[in-house]
Amino acid sequence: MKTSRAFPALLAVAALGLASCGAPKDEAASSPDTATSGAKSCSPASMKTYQDGTLTIGTDNPAYAPWFQDNDPTNGKGYEAAVGYAIAKQLGYAKGDVTWAKVPFNLVITPGKKKFDFDLNQVSISKARAKAVDFSSGYYDVTQTVITTKGSKIANAKSMAALRPAKLGAQVGTTSYTAITEQIKPNAKPAVFDTNVQAVEALKNKQVDGIVVDLPTAFYTTSAQLENGVIVGQLPKSASKTEQLGAVLAKDSPLTDCVSTAVDTLRDNGTLKKLETQWLSRKGAPALS
Repeated sequence: MKTSRAFPALLAVAALGLASCGAPKDEAASSPDTATSGAKSCSPASMKTYQDGTLTIGTDNPAYAPWFQDNDPTNGKGYEAAVGYAIAKQLGYAKGDVTWAKVPFNLVITPGKKKFDFDLNQVSISKARAKAVDFSSGYYDVTQTVITTKGSKIANAKSMAALRPAKLGAQVGTTSYTAITEQIKPNAKPAVFDTNVQAVEALKNKQVDGIVVDLPTAFYTTSAQLENGVIVGQLPKSASKTEQLGAVLAKDSPLTDCVSTAVDTLRDNGTLKKLETQWLSRKGAPALS
């Protein structure tokens, strides 16, 4: 989702007719219910994992910041690396009992056996994908994000009010466009683009002051597609149903309930929020007021 790994993944998934997390298309509206209870026995002694005594977590290669750091999930740095170890701890695994597997994105979301117990790879939960794989409860609520280029009049904006005089744009029919009209409410009618690529080109050509994309796409676009790209900030979470990223497991995995319960616990006790602040908000994606 990302200078993240999101865009390569997007390309891979496009071939499968599935939108990647880097370009969500209102998938939250069709998100399936994810397992949140029913885990009866979740411990290393009781769970049947890919390798006995080890919890194997998958992710892509390279694994991009801010979800991982230095392409090394084992260092525990970056949001998803930290979440992976937090889930493992909830399940009773010490850091030394965790193994990371490099798995291409398209192999993660397609049907079949998996060479991991669960995968963290900025995969948005959707009904379409849930036909092929299981999802845990969501471990990250995707936010909409305003991006621009250095020197833009909105580059230093700290609030949505400061964005209202700007000319903004987004891909048509997306939650990003809805976020502009319902949350920012700019003075000028937003520009609409058929694709995010067109929106980025318009930003490069200064046809708009900024565009709105989801956070994973923002990290990718500002570092890989834009010269002097700037993340202005994340919009507050919308009141409407939020798109979420979830851990991916093999279809009908016996571990799905356990992983969901671990994620639910981490959300309830504030751990996910703390990690989000540490690895996303403070790493160049501030929250707009």
